Amino acid sequence: MELEQARKRAEELRAVIERNNRLYYDQDAPELEDFEYDQLTRELKEIEKTFPELVTASSPTQHVGGTASTKFAKVAHAVKMESLQDSFSYEELREFDARVREAGVSPEYVVEAKIDGLSVSLEYENGVFVRGSTRGDGVVGEDVTENLATIRDIPHTLHGAPEFLEVRGEVYMPHAAFLALREQQELEDKTPFKNPRNAAAGSLRQKDAKITASRGLSIFVFNLQRVQGREFSRHSETLDYIKSLGFPVSPRYNVYHSIEDAIAEIQRIGEMRGTLEFDIDGAVIKVNDLAARSALGSTNKFPRWAIAFKYPPEVKESVVRDIEVTVGRTGVLTPTAVFDPIFLAGTSVARANLHNGDIIGSLDVRIGDTIQVRKAGDIIPEVIGVARHGEGTVPYRMPDRCPSCGAPVVHLEDEAALRCVNPECPAQALRNLIHFASRNAMSIDGLGEAVARQLIDKGLVHTVADLYTLTREQILTLDKFKAKSAGNLLAAIENSRKNNLDKLVFGLGIRNIGDKAAALLAEHFGSMEKLRQASAEQVSSIDGFGGVMAQSVVEFFAKEGTGDLLEHLAQAGVNMEWHGEKKGTALAGKTVVVTGTLPTLSRQEAEALIVRNGGKASGSVSRRTAYVLAGEAAGSKLTKAQTLGIPVIDEAEFFRIIGQEQ
Repeated sequence: MELEQARKRAEELRAVIERNNRLYYDQDAPELEDFEYDQLTRELKEIEKTFPELVTASSPTQHVGGTASTKFAKVAHAVKMESLQDSFSYEELREFDARVREAGVSPEYVVEAKIDGLSVSLEYENGVFVRGSTRGDGVVGEDVTENLATIRDIPHTLHGAPEFLEVRGEVYMPHAAFLALREQQELEDKTPFKNPRNAAAGSLRQKDAKITASRGLSIFVFNLQRVQGREFSRHSETLDYIKSLGFPVSPRYNVYHSIEDAIAEIQRIGEMRGTLEFDIDGAVIKVNDLAARSALGSTNKFPRWAIAFKYPPEVKESVVRDIEVTVGRTGVLTPTAVFDPIFLAGTSVARANLHNGDIIGSLDVRIGDTIQVRKAGDIIPEVIGVARHGEGTVPYRMPDRCPSCGAPVVHLEDEAALRCVNPECPAQALRNLIHFASRNAMSIDGLGEAVARQLIDKGLVHTVADLYTLTREQILTLDKFKAKSAGNLLAAIENSRKNNLDKLVFGLGIRNIGDKAAALLAEHFGSMEKLRQASAEQVSSIDGFGGVMAQSVVEFFAKEGTGDLLEHLAQAGVNMEWHGEKKGTALAGKTVVVTGTLPTLSRQEAEALIVRNGGKASGSVSRRTAYVLAGEAAGSKLTKAQTLGIPVIDEAEFFRIIGQEQ
């Protein structure tokens, strides 16, 4: 490769890698699988190694990929949270061992499974958890203390703890919690998380800690960052000590005296990957002696005393026997490949989602083809290609009629998916009922998928309004229902009549409207009748609503059958009014940024008051900012506000503006 050709390729690789870094670290929604990302990074490293003059300080090979989000306060790490150098072959591990020995170290190694999650720091003062933060770029992270405190595995107090302790761990989402979350997201017509790592990161970085608490996150602690009053000579000793304090530590760590023994352990960990209840994307070799670590030091990005081995993705072939098409809650037709069972990443797999007709067309998957299958994130089976077409196979075409009700299907504007728009489609009735009864909607305890399916199949429920006419005798005809369970279900249905309007709006399953948007609609319009009559312009005037969301609302209420459904719900005594404190108007249309430590208000309390008074709370200062509410140690946001000439107010002035006593 010539220099100019190498320069062009390096620029292309940096653009793709940096884009995926932003998606992976900052938005928790990567486009590339880990293996694909690693291969691109490896190619860039090889180019920079061959042409050192092409290395730039801003290259993704020279820094950690993440940044600290403006949603949270920033935390400067006293001990840099470094990333690890990746390797993809055992020979590279042997080269690492040679470098360590050439530096004068006769190493013993600790080998640990590499948990695939979000790296965090936990700080304790006199045994009390005082602060938790994300890695960010390794130097500055995000303060997510409140969210971390909701994770059950993180102790709030330590017995026999030193005066100060900081440990580093990996927050992850167990497979069971991940699959349950995906199912809930699909019920709510949301884009589901692609893998447990992104689900964990997205869940931890929620502004509402209650959402984090509901996601079933866990943690493994794998390093002692700082400690006062204790001395250690080996990493394995620190793990034993951390474990004695009550932390869940790396699930498997052992000491080895040769690189070959360490490699054998990595092979053993790789063989057990499919049996674990959490994701690992590799294994880590660390020099055990802490003094030797100090002598070896670090590059600007990686420690020289550790290396990660990344397992390659497992890909297997199978023959497609059928393509089944199902209908979701919103009428979307979803094709699924059904193939001969294969054993993949620890489990037997015989089905994989094909998403839509465009995906099938781009892959050219046909019934009878031999396909290549892998597990995205080692969890979700996906078809990645066709190895060879079967003899006499023909291109697959999506059905032009709904497989559930037989009505014609349509392509809505700007959508790849086909939809059934028949409001009486039985498949949609089932998913609508499940969604209506879900926790974030009408919260009808005891009405899960199995019960909903029976109610539909027996003809007891055709629309969600029919729930409110069910009798005890009808419920007792369902499988596994006795007098007590029937009474409990009837009581849950009765209680749901009193829910606030936002729960009903969300329960109706309007496309593109989640629970937070439903709450904004209910609060803004105040009643179902006013919401029904709203125009797209009126809906889009709500802060946070765009044209697509507004159009979805208007189309739903204009749809044939919606009026009858709402009338039946109202006749059944379901609440149609919003009950809550009305927003003030003192900050209507104004954006306010809170920075620094305020005398009496926490950041969350101040932002809640901003929203309650009609304003928008933002985490970043721009020319559109109306005020910066500043306290002590305000930092860069205050400086930027002064540079832009934006009014800076203190807490007392803030209370005066909103007309509230301090």
